[in-house]
This record gives sequence, structure tokens and C-alpha cells, in this order.
Amino acid sequence: MNWNKLTLASQLEEIRTISQEKPVLIFKHSTRCSISNMSLDRVLRNWKDEDRDKVIPYYLDLISYRSLSDRIEEEFGIPHESPQVLVIKKGQATYHQSHFGISYPEIMANL
Repeated sequence: MNWNKLTLASQLEEIRTISQEKPVLIFKHSTRCSISNMSLDRVLRNWKDEDRDKVIPYYLDLISYRSLSDRIEEEFGIPHESPQVLVIKKGQATYHQSHFGISYPEIMANL
């Protein structure tokens, strides 16, 4: 899977713009959390190359960029959790899920 790394607050405006044309997936991952590792693995195992035509994936390393997760909470109105996925469409968070609720088929169904 070819993630776009989310490392700068300025990328949130880019995500809003991109999401006007194509949904954006943000995966917020804690590298220190076993639940986060399992959730990420489930997403990676299910990802197909052709899914890139349906959604643009962004990856946020919460250990390195925790304050950026706070900005996501402010920008999109979704309380921080870890792990967490958000789908952004037309500049708005239209779907979010965390922990064991992260389901690849459900993510794709909500694009």
C-alpha cells in the first residue's frame, strides 16, 4: 500500500481540497499499540492496488505527530482515538471508526 504520510498541518487543507473529487482515508496509527498494529495489518491485508482509484490513503504516525491528531479533531470534529480511521468526502468527515471497529469492507462501503 502506498500511503501518503501525514506530517504537516498544512496537509489538512490539501486533504479537504482533494476530497472534493475523491474520498480520502486517514489512518491514525500508534506504533506502540498492539490493537493499532492489528487494525493496520487488517487494512493492509485487504488493500488492493485498484482501491487507489477509489480513495487516497493518508497515514498519521501518532507517536511522531500527536499534535496533528489534535488538529484533525479540531478540523473535522471527530474526537481523537487510536487507532482510528476517518473518511473525508467533500471536505467533511463522513465516516470514522476506531479500535476493533475498523473494518476494511466497511471503510470501502462508506466511500
